[in-house]
Amino acid sequence: MTKKIFVALYELLLVTVFNLPRVLFFSKIKALILKMVGAKIGKRPTIYPNVWIFPGKNLVLGDDVDIALGVIITTNGGVEIGNRTLIGYRAQIISANHNIPNNKGRIFGSGHTNKKVTIKDDVWIGANSIILPGVTIGEGSVIAAGSIVTKDIPAYSIAAGTPAKVIKTRD
Repeated sequence: MTKKIFVALYELLLVTVFNLPRVLFFSKIKALILKMVGAKIGKRPTIYPNVWIFPGKNLVLGDDVDIALGVIITTNGGVEIGNRTLIGYRAQIISANHNIPNNKGRIFGSGHTNKKVTIKDDVWIGANSIILPGVTIGEGSVIAAGSIVTKDIPAYSIAAGTPAKVIKTRD
């Protein structure tokens, strides 16, 4: 019972603080809360309102990371985001997923699989993109808006689609 109350209070704190504007002062407060739960946060993060990062531990943010309005990041499996990375509006970075049980077993209560997501330096994740567990996005890559990334993307690639595929290499 005590753990449920603690989780509920933590969620209330996150909702309240992460709905504050993206000004430097409030971004520092958001970063401080993430650090308090075990995240490693680089210099000068910009965190827009209505961002959901939960539980926060196992998160590593590089310097000058920009997280836009409505972004969701689950960190159970670990999420590492490199320097100078832009994460577009309503993007989702998911590091855990529900297990699908065998033999028509019940999905509810079947557990989770956690896999680290790694996003290297100088990456742009387009609006409404979804990055699934276990994916690495190489340095300098661009993920087009609305893409669903299910597999690794090489460095300096432009990827688009569902599932995302490399459509071009940056010169």
